[in-house]
Amino acid sequence: MTSAITHDMAGHKFTTTVDGHEGYVDYESGDGRIVITHTVVPAEIGGRGIAGELVKAAFDFARSEGLKVVPDCSYAAGYLQKHPEYANLAA
Repeated sequence: MTSAITHDMAGHKFTTTVDGHEGYVDYESGDGRIVITHTVVPAEIGGRGIAGELVKAAFDFARSEGLKVVPDCSYAAGYLQKHPEYANLAA
């Protein structure tokens, strides 16, 4: 991926813009955890690994803050299954 990922802590969102299209991960936070609720990447920029990079950013944030992760969206749940290095973050 070529664009930077931005974390809007107040808005509970990780975003990136590629070729004029925004992809994002929404989450909720509280009780020592984050709940990843949505991962959205428009079809125009799909297939480039953008969703994975966004979800990785969310997991890395959780790790850096000592938080657990609840992957409510199916993409985040699948990412967790494929990346055992984040298994210890699962709530």
